[in-house]
Amino acid sequence: MNILMTGGTGLIGSEFIRQFTDEHTFTVVSRNIAKAKELLGNGVEYVESVADVQNFDTFDAVINLAGEPIADKRWTDTQKKKICESRWNITAELVSRINDSTSPPDVFISGSAIGFYGNQGDRVVSEDTPPHNEFTHELCAKWEAIANSVVQENTRVVTLRTGVVLTEKGGALDKMALPFKLGTGGTLGSGKQYLAWIHLQDMVQGISFLLNNSSCRGAFNLTAPVPVTNKEFSKSLAKALKRPCLFNVPSFVMKIAMGESSTMILEGQRVIPEKLVAAGYKFTFPSLTEALSDIY
Repeated sequence: MNILMTGGTGLIGSEFIRQFTDEHTFTVVSRNIAKAKELLGNGVEYVESVADVQNFDTFDAVINLAGEPIADKRWTDTQKKKICESRWNITAELVSRINDSTSPPDVFISGSAIGFYGNQGDRVVSEDTPPHNEFTHELCAKWEAIANSVVQENTRVVTLRTGVVLTEKGGALDKMALPFKLGTGGTLGSGKQYLAWIHLQDMVQGISFLLNNSSCRGAFNLTAPVPVTNKEFSKSLAKALKRPCLFNVPSFVMKIAMGESSTMILEGQRVIPEKLVAAGYKFTFPSLTEALSDIY
C-alpha cells in the first residue's frame, strides 16, 4: 500500500514504518523533515504539512497518529487547548482532503485513546460501554467525530482507542520503571485502579491487522486482553526488573505533582479489546508477564 502517515516520528508510527517499510511505501507529514529523516531514513517520502500533499488520490491508506503528548505537562487551560487542537486540527485537514478526493484512500485509520471512556472504576469496558463525561472523553469524542465525518463511501474509517503502550524504546513505561530501578518503586494511590496496557508489537501488528481487514470499521480498543490493577502492575514490573516494590505514593501527592492529569493514573479503566479479538486478531503478548519478560 501507499500510505500517508502523520505522527510517523512518534513511538508507534516509527515502529510501524520500521516493520513494514518493505511491504508498504510511506509519505510522512513532519514539521521537522531533517529530524524525521534522521530517525526514519531516506526510504520514506516527507512533506512538512498536509497542505503540501499534492494529491490524496495516490494513497491507498491514511494513518493519523499525530498529537501533543497528553501526560507530559500539567493540564493548564493553555495545555488542554494545545492537546485538543493538535489532534482535532490535523484530523480535520485530513478528512477535508479525503472528502475532496476523486479517488479517495480505501481506509482512514485515526488515533484515539481509552480516555474516551473516562473513569470507569473496576467495570469491564468494551467498545459499547457508555463513557463518563470528563476532559479525556471530550477530547477523544470530538477527535473521533471529526475522523468519522469522512463522507466518501469507499473510505473505511477506523479509530484506535489506545491503552498504555509498553516498550523498551521509551514512552510511559520508562517513566513508570525509573522509581523501581532506583529502588523506590511501589503502588500509586489505592493501587486498585486498573491499567489497560498493550505491548508495542501488538499495537503495531494490531494496526496492520485493521489496515488489511476490509470488514473492520469503527472504534477498536487497542489494549491487551488482560488489564491489571496498579498494584498487580507494580509487582510485575518490580519482579521483571528484579527490584523491590515497597512503597506507596498517596493520591494527594500525585494530585499535587500532576494536577488534574493525575486522574489518568489514579482513576482506572478495565478496557478489553472485544472487537479486535472478535475480528480474529491473535495477541503476541496477551499477558503482562509475557510482555514485561520480552521487554526486560
